[in-house]
Amino acid sequence: MHRRAFIALLAVGAAQPGGVAAQPAARVYRLGILAPTAAPATSDLNATTRSVPRYLEGFGYVPGRTLVVEHRYAAGRLDDLPAMARDLIRIQVDVIMAIGSSAVRAAKAATSVIPIVMFGNFDPVATGLVKSLAKPEANVTGMLIAPAGTLAAKKLELLKEAVARAARIAFLTHEDPGLRPQEKETQAAAATLGVTLLLTQVRSSDYERAFAAMVADRPNALFVAASTYFMRDRKRIIELAARHRLPAMYEWPDQVEDGGLMSYGSNLSRTTRRVAEYVDRIFKGARPGDLPIEQPTELQLVINLKTARALGLSIPPSLIARADRIIE
Repeated sequence: MHRRAFIALLAVGAAQPGGVAAQPAARVYRLGILAPTAAPATSDLNATTRSVPRYLEGFGYVPGRTLVVEHRYAAGRLDDLPAMARDLIRIQVDVIMAIGSSAVRAAKAATSVIPIVMFGNFDPVATGLVKSLAKPEANVTGMLIAPAGTLAAKKLELLKEAVARAARIAFLTHEDPGLRPQEKETQAAAATLGVTLLLTQVRSSDYERAFAAMVADRPNALFVAASTYFMRDRKRIIELAARHRLPAMYEWPDQVEDGGLMSYGSNLSRTTRRVAEYVDRIFKGARPGDLPIEQPTELQLVINLKTARALGLSIPPSLIARADRIIE
């Protein structure tokens, strides 16, 4: 057979089903994302539900071809989470990424088979979701955003150091029951520091009403709970804190970059990248029960001096010297 005829024959065979050079179709991986909040703005690339798929793209997954992402947002309606979790199971996702304790509990109640990669600020052992952080022995693994507890005591201490006159500190929390442990830890820390903690709960994302109730109690400073709700709504919260001249402590550097006074916590981009890495490992065959639930080992204190000046606040030099980042 002539060489050209042989090459043509190979080309025809490759084009036919079962041909000699046929390539197997690439596997499509399906990631379900379950979140208690509303969907973040399209421009908010730092949102965990948007950044994890973006990291997966960086690992080589192609949206629409080898990766399909199914988002389910409860928009604050926590009672909808169980049905949303069941819907993700119905469409046969390979992994569920659950944000916060309410979403993790809903996913875990819906399946003991499909792997769940969690991201949140709660104790999964105390809540009975896993047997231990080192060896979950369940279909749940993932990342916590604090190394122990919720960092409430340390954050309150740093806020008191920054605002020495703060005898009354407002604590902004949410109706999500997943924040109750954080509230208890913060109340205990306030008692130890000898400050009065003024609990203010946001309902139905009505921040205007929450801040009106808060300032009526005449706080000297504001402590914003670590919450996916407050990360999503950070610009609104920062605007209201500035309007009422309240120096505030937040969880993530992103909140300080957007005008908040200070934050203390883990690095959001590193933590969400680790979530994506866990999803990738499970896609490739790892068992979630064999993957330890990780806690951050690196924490950052970030201070916005421009915001401090706008508030007429002088940050102690000793605190500035300990900051990992200063925003001018």
